[in-house]
Amino acid sequence: MNILFFMTPKEKVAYIYDTYTIRQTLEKMEYHRYSSIPIINKEGKYVGTISEGDLLWYIKNHHNLDFKKAEEILITEVPRKHDNYGIYVNTKIDDLIVASTQQNFIPVLDDRDKFIGIVTRKDIIQYLLKRIDHEY
Repeated sequence: MNILFFMTPKEKVAYIYDTYTIRQTLEKMEYHRYSSIPIINKEGKYVGTISEGDLLWYIKNHHNLDFKKAEEILITEVPRKHDNYGIYVNTKIDDLIVASTQQNFIPVLDDRDKFIGIVTRKDIIQYLLKRIDHEY
């Protein structure tokens, strides 16, 4: 089976650019109700993942941060504890399943390292549940 079967394409995924500010990131995450979001650059390459925790720790450690200042600080200035690692479109399904045990979503990259979508842990579990139901 091909990873594309599980993938939600980039056009249907919320992501941010590495030129976004903290405020833009918070607003996008709030709107989509995401606890973490992929970061890509203007060339479309995957840069990393920013989480609510990363943002909260940054805000906690910068006591004078207000929304006006949040409009001036680029998201790339926020230290990230953990980046979801990406997989390539030709990755084996077994490796995809292993990756899903370690992160809620897996960024999918093409052969030019361009971000083309994500596979969520939820999608994999739902697929496996359907297979189990079908077999019994």
